Amino acid sequence: MFPFRNILFPTDLSVNAQAALKYATAFAQHGNGRVVSLQVQDAKEIAQGAIDHDIDLITVAMRDRKLLTRAFGSSLAEDIIAESPCAVLAIRPPQRDFVNGQNEIQLGRILLATNFRPSSVAATQLATQMANQLGAELHAVYVIGDYFDQISMMFPEGGLAALTRLRSHVQEQMAHLARGGGATHITEGRPYQEIVKLADTLEADLIVIGTAVHGSLFGNSQVLGSEIERVIRNAPCPVLCVPAARVMTPLPALKLAADLSG
Repeated sequence: MFPFRNILFPTDLSVNAQAALKYATAFAQHGNGRVVSLQVQDAKEIAQGAIDHDIDLITVAMRDRKLLTRAFGSSLAEDIIAESPCAVLAIRPPQRDFVNGQNEIQLGRILLATNFRPSSVAATQLATQMANQLGAELHAVYVIGDYFDQISMMFPEGGLAALTRLRSHVQEQMAHLARGGGATHITEGRPYQEIVKLADTLEADLIVIGTAVHGSLFGNSQVLGSEIERVIRNAPCPVLCVPAARVMTPLPALKLAADLSG
């Protein structure tokens, strides 16, 4: 998975898009690879280009959404992340930068956001490889969503027991992950807020997150989860999105509650 050999740089020739070029160049230089530049406007065309050129990484620069886009759909960059068959590095200038003037990668801390589901397996592997090969500190975080507090209030006879079991399960899983090296963090609250806050506190240079996408209710397109979108939109550093199997998933709170009570 790492180092990346073939990097795709999709561009609309805007100044904002150029922010992603130096990351593409730096990763290609590190992996003795190449940068493929592609000027397109359609997200599915970019995904096909990634397949055609055997791409390992796509670098994209985020931009502010317009009002109608914010209300009715995702940005092109988010479409790329949702449709991509490979990892996507999302950059939103100005952010903490980990590429110097000589196009060298200088990663001090990597924050891995995990949920121990299949969607986070590839992200965990990639984050670990990058930390080992680039000499970076690896931090892993699991956020216990605040929806469990709501479940406990509505169903005190079962919700509190599920929350207690979840806390115990997370501690066990994080202890296992810590044996591979690195630091672990367990927080509770709104997932994207806790991830962004910890990244800021740690002064992380990169967030790595698994991106299992969902089938859209309004067509055949793939969409990211709202928490992942908010991490990308609010992160103080670039976010590396690592795709997993594309499946239709039930509401996470209800599914996890059922798993813990079964």
